[in-house]
Amino acid sequence: MDLPKNEIAAHGTAELWTEHLVLRRYRPDDADQLYEHLGTDPEMHKYSGWNPYATPEMAQETVQRFIDSYEDEHSYSWVMDAKGDDAVAGTIGAYDYDGKQIEVGFSVVRGWQRHGFATEALKKVLEYLTENEGITCVTAWCAAENAGSRKAMEKAGMRLVNTEKDGIKVDDRVYDKLLFEYRR
Repeated sequence: MDLPKNEIAAHGTAELWTEHLVLRRYRPDDADQLYEHLGTDPEMHKYSGWNPYATPEMAQETVQRFIDSYEDEHSYSWVMDAKGDDAVAGTIGAYDYDGKQIEVGFSVVRGWQRHGFATEALKKVLEYLTENEGITCVTAWCAAENAGSRKAMEKAGMRLVNTEKDGIKVDDRVYDKLLFEYRR
């Protein structure tokens, strides 16, 4: 199919390289590491309440769902592999594409935090989504108390556009929700 010169064909989850990471598609054997490092660590879902790796079975189902989604040209789900270690350092993905914008989310395994991996991966994904996939607006959110996520989004070039008072409820905790966006 020929596209007009200003149109960009969607590619989906392509392998991306940064200075320290390989952003790659999920593989079935990732489930064990994701369960061990993200699913069993309560700090990893403290601000979102979302834990798709809470049990070994959930981890396997989640990984398989991501693998199955790769047939969709607007599916964007990566594992962050630390170069040279073949270790899962985290995950990053973009969801809920509506034809104009998409939301991005990420998690970095606690042992790999404070290495700049979230910022590095997010910059690469923002570039890929806007320049290669033609998406004009990428959004993200975090709890106001989640300083690490906020810093990663700001360093990656996202800007705070709104704050929803008490916008996140996790168990018995309530947080203000910071909304960010990135436009090409």
